[in-house]
Formats: sequence, structure tokens, C-alpha cells
Amino acid sequence: MDNKVQLITYVDRLGDGNLASLTQILRSRFSGVYEGVHLLPFFSPYDGADAGFDPIDHRKVDPRLGSWNEVTELSKTHKIMVDTIVNHMSWKSYQFQDVLSRGDRSPYFPMFLTLSSVFPNGVDEKDLAGIYRPRPGLPFTHYNVAGKARLIWTTFTPEQVDIDTDSQEGWAYLLSVLDRLADSHVSYIRLDAVGYGAKEAGTSCFMIPKTFKLIERIKTEASTRGLETLIEVHSYYQKQIEIATKVDRVYDFALPPLILHSIFTGDIEALAHWIDVRPDNAVTVLDTHDGIGVIDIGSDQMNRSLAGLVSDEDVDHLVTQIHHNTGGQSLAATGAAASNLDLYQINSTYYSALACKDRAYLAARALQFFTPGIPQVYYVGALAGTNDMDLLERTHNGRDINRRFYSCADIDYNLQRPVVQSLNALCRLRNTLDAFDGDFSYEVDEAQSTLTLFWQGNSSWASLQFKPGQHHDDTDPSLATLEWADTDGHHCCTDLLNDLPAKVHSY
Repeated sequence: MDNKVQLITYVDRLGDGNLASLTQILRSRFSGVYEGVHLLPFFSPYDGADAGFDPIDHRKVDPRLGSWNEVTELSKTHKIMVDTIVNHMSWKSYQFQDVLSRGDRSPYFPMFLTLSSVFPNGVDEKDLAGIYRPRPGLPFTHYNVAGKARLIWTTFTPEQVDIDTDSQEGWAYLLSVLDRLADSHVSYIRLDAVGYGAKEAGTSCFMIPKTFKLIERIKTEASTRGLETLIEVHSYYQKQIEIATKVDRVYDFALPPLILHSIFTGDIEALAHWIDVRPDNAVTVLDTHDGIGVIDIGSDQMNRSLAGLVSDEDVDHLVTQIHHNTGGQSLAATGAAASNLDLYQINSTYYSALACKDRAYLAARALQFFTPGIPQVYYVGALAGTNDMDLLERTHNGRDINRRFYSCADIDYNLQRPVVQSLNALCRLRNTLDAFDGDFSYEVDEAQSTLTLFWQGNSSWASLQFKPGQHHDDTDPSLATLEWADTDGHHCCTDLLNDLPAKVHSY
């Protein structure tokens, strides 16, 4: 994976709402800023029950957005990441509709999981209670299958029916998706919800040994097609470290809440410890379409005796502080307050979670970019977006608070804001300075509550000094100080908000 900053975006929510417009925006307004792009689901339909993560046809571009030819055109200038939705598909898919009509006479009947296909010998309370699900209740939905009531496995929502990845039909379907992506010059795949993609009686059905075998099978098939694999799993941090040893890339979902914890409390101990033990083959994020995860730093959800990176009390304080910083907006969009009942995330933009403080936001981005890994920036975060309460009120979907629509005029307006100009400059520096391809080290000064991250390359070096303990308000430039130099005699020490764009431009 290229060591450049990537953008995460919906095709329909940035610009004129299609692939051609997005390509033009990336090549012009964000030239040199984002050199790769993760296209969130653009399959048919892109606006289903779960914003494209419930495809009726994973192998077809929604014609309202464009075609595979336009995906290929974008690939000429940007490395593209695309979701491979392993665990489920839409109940409206022709395969499942055929099952509903014909039952076990359908050739697709083995493709979908039922309660009895996983528990052919029956199931007891212990087995059911042991199934891990990120939402309340059991992962089953009553469906009328050819006149008979069946319990279909639905990990996430009733509209998303789980695929039997052990079946010949399910596996052939997944391979056909990989073929389609490779043919369109996609470079990377993100395995969505793969942690739930393998089920086995008597287990939690989440990140079990069988799951790792599934990941390896997909990774092998993807590699033969020239596709690199990224795994998306929210889980206990020790499991993330274990997962990283078995895959190409894994998300660093612990970093976003740890940075917030440090900024809110002035404590750098947990963040420094994570930098010490975390996997380097990571994709770093602060924000995604799913919100801000918190279970990644707390105790193990399935064994509370396993301590987290911070205490569960500190996780609670973190959540409370986010709700306070957003004036209760995140509280209105999270958990039982909204239709989206995820237990592991806080629905808010990262900028709003930091009380819309520009310096704190840029310090967080700088920490992300200096932490080893490939940085991705969510499109709302790229424009330092605030919580969209109007969209939340219209849809009553908690995640929509962080899924704002930006027209081209909206983009141009936000590009004039100093915080966005500084973020773009930071991206350009991260993309061009060869220090970030070199050796990484860090130092902790506990007496001064200071964390310093350092990169040394062949012709340049860069350092970031982070001082959350000395930060009092958004006028204090000492929260994070960036410094870099090269062999041509350029040396810069800059405040992230005020000086960075001009200094990066002159560099």
C-alpha cells in the first residue's frame, strides 16, 4: 500500500453526487492532498437500508453514480480501495428472493445461514447467550421461506441476510466480487464485517479460529488478483494485535479514542503505551462513516477481567466529555437514542467531539499522520465538518450525524477555512517528506506530560511535540509543534494552525 494520505468518501455526498464529479474534485481541489481514495459502497443500490452496505448486487455500480469504466478512470490517478462485504447481502437480492419463493428447491438456498444450519443438533440458552453481536438482541430474523417460518441469521439488521461462506454458492459469489473489482483496476479491498463472517456452534461466532481461516482464504484469492487486503474489526486491543500478524493491513481503531483521552485529560501514558505495542501494518483513522469506536480501548467485551488500554471508568468519562463538547448532539445520535443501536461507537464528527477547536483538531491529525501506518481521512473530517443535526432529524439514523452532503460550492467554501487549509498542507507534507518512509522513534517526558514522535529519512527528518497537559484553550499554540528539515537547508518549526500552509508551500 502506498505510504500516502488517502480519503474515505461516499461517491454521492461529495460534489455533484457521481464518480465523474468525485474524480474531478480529487484531481483539482485536492491535488497532492489525497493520493488514494476509499470509495464507500457505490453498488446497486448505494442508498439501501444501510447506506450501501446491504447491496442487492455487489458486482454492479449503481447507474445513478456511474459505471465501472469511471472507476477505472479514477484509478489512473488514485489508488482505489473498495469494500468487499463478506458477511451479508440485501434481503432484496435476487438470490435471497429466489430462496424466499422456492425454499430449499432454490439453487441459492445453501448460500444463506439459518439458525438450524449452524446448530443442526439444536441450540440451548448457553449457546445463544454466547453469540457475540454489536447490537442488542439475537442475530436472527423471522422470514417466510416458501410458506415456512425460518430464522435467518442477520448479524446487523433484518435487511442484511448473512452469507454462508462455507457453502459453494457463497464462496463462488465472493470470488465473483473479487473478479469484478480486479477487472476495474481496484488496488485494495476492505473486508467489511469479516469478523462475523464465519459461524460455528458452541462459539461466539466472532473472530474465532474459523474466521482467521476465512480471512486467509480471501486474502490468498485477493492476492492472486493483485488486490491488497485491509481488515475491519472493532475488538479488544490484544485481539487487534493478534489479527495484524495474520493479514496485510488492519485498522488502528484504538488511536482515535486514545488521542481524545489525552487531549481531554492531559494524560499521555495510555497513548504512549499503545504506540509502543501497536502493529505497524495499520491503516490509521480518526473518523470513519461508522463513528468513533470506544470498545477498542476498554476491557474485553467478552471477558471483563482482561483490562483495556484505559479503565472502563475512563472510557465512560471519554464518552461523557464528547457528549458535553457536542452540546448533547452526540448523545442524541448514539445508542438507544437513535435507530442505529451500535454498542461500540459514539456518533459524532471528530471535529465536533473536540468542541470544534481548530488547534486541538490539527494536533489530533498530526498525531495520526506521525503514527506509523497509512493515514486515511474521512471526507467530513477533511472539511473539518460539524455534526449534521438537520440530516439526523430527517433520517433518525444516528450515523447520519457524520454523513453530511457537500456540494461543490460547500467544498469551495470550506477550503477557505484556515483549519482546512492547514490540514491540506499537513497532508501534502506527509505525502512529500521522505522522512515518513524512514525510521520511527518516540520519547516520553512524563514530568512535562510531553510525547515526541520522530521520523528520520534519507534526506529529511520530522518531529512532532505533543503537550496535552499544557493545553488550556484554542488560542494556545503549544499543544502540538511540528518541526522538519532536509539536506537542502530547509528548516521549519511551525504552529500547525497559522504558519503551516505558507511554510509547506514554500518548501
